Amino acid sequence: MAMTDRDSITRIFRNIQDHICKEITKCDGSGSFIEDQWERPGGGGGISRVMRHGTIIEKGGVNFSAVHGKTPEKILSSFGLTEGDFFATGVSIVLHPENPMVPIIHMNIRYFEMSDGNYWFGGGIDLTPHYLDESDAQFFHEKLKAVCDKHHSTYYNEFKPWADDYFYVKHRKETRGIGGIFFDHLGEDKTFSKSDRLEFVKDVGLAFAPIYTYLMRKNSKLPYGEREKEWQMLRRGRYVEFNLVHDRGTRFGLETDGRIESILMSLPAQAGWEYDFQPLKGSREAKTQEALKKGINWLKP
Repeated sequence: MAMTDRDSITRIFRNIQDHICKEITKCDGSGSFIEDQWERPGGGGGISRVMRHGTIIEKGGVNFSAVHGKTPEKILSSFGLTEGDFFATGVSIVLHPENPMVPIIHMNIRYFEMSDGNYWFGGGIDLTPHYLDESDAQFFHEKLKAVCDKHHSTYYNEFKPWADDYFYVKHRKETRGIGGIFFDHLGEDKTFSKSDRLEFVKDVGLAFAPIYTYLMRKNSKLPYGEREKEWQMLRRGRYVEFNLVHDRGTRFGLETDGRIESILMSLPAQAGWEYDFQPLKGSREAKTQEALKKGINWLKP
C-alpha cells in the first residue's frame, strides 16, 4: 500500500506522467514530447511535456507540478479561511489529435494540502469527440466504471453526473463532450482512508494510457476531408471557451502565478469560430451536437 505523505504522492504522480508519455509516444509513432522543467517564483515547480506535429497527436501536453507557498486571498476566502499556506501536486493532460475522427481527451489528478492539516484529492477525465461514435462512448464509460467499481460501488454513479455538471459550457447550454467522471474534495472519512483515496486517484491516472491509445489506434486511419476539418475547428473553439471561461484548474493556475505556458497548453494549435453556425439537419455534425447534453447513459443496457 502506497505511503500517503506529500513526497510519496508527488513521486506517484511523477511516475504516472512518465508512464503516460511513454505510452502515447509509442502509439503515435513519430511524435515526441519536448520537456520544460520550470520553477514557480512562490515555491515549487514542475515538468511540462508537449508533443506537436505527431502522426496522430497534432498538439498535446502532459504536465506535472508540485507547488507550494502562501495561499492567494481569493482561494482562502473560498475555503472560509483568512491565512495559511498550501501544497498542491498533480498531473494534467489534454491531447488534440490531427484526425477529426479521434476524440480530444483530458485528464487531471491532483492532491491539495493546507498548512492547517486539511487535505483532499480531486480529478477528472472526459472525452470530447468531434464526431460521436457510440461504441467509443460506451467503451470509454465502461473502462471508467471498472476503475470506479474497483474502489467503491457508488463511485461511478456519483462521479459521472458530477462530470456532466462540471464539463458543461454554460453559455452554450451544452456539455463539452460525452463526459466521464469528475470528483473533488475527497478526503478521509468513516468509509475511506487517505490511502483508499490515493489508490483510486492513482488507478484513474493509470487507466488513461490504455483507454486513449485504443481510441488512437482505432480511429486515426479513418478518412476525412475539408468539411470534417472545419467542424473540428468549431468543436475546438468550444473547447477553448470552456477552458478559458469555466475551468477551475486554469483559474487556479492563474491565481497562484503558475507558469502560463503550462496553464494554456490545453488549448489547441488551431481553432475556429463561425457566426451562428447550425449543422445540417440529419448530418453527423448534427448527431454529435444533439448528444451534447447531461444525463445520457452511455453504458450498454
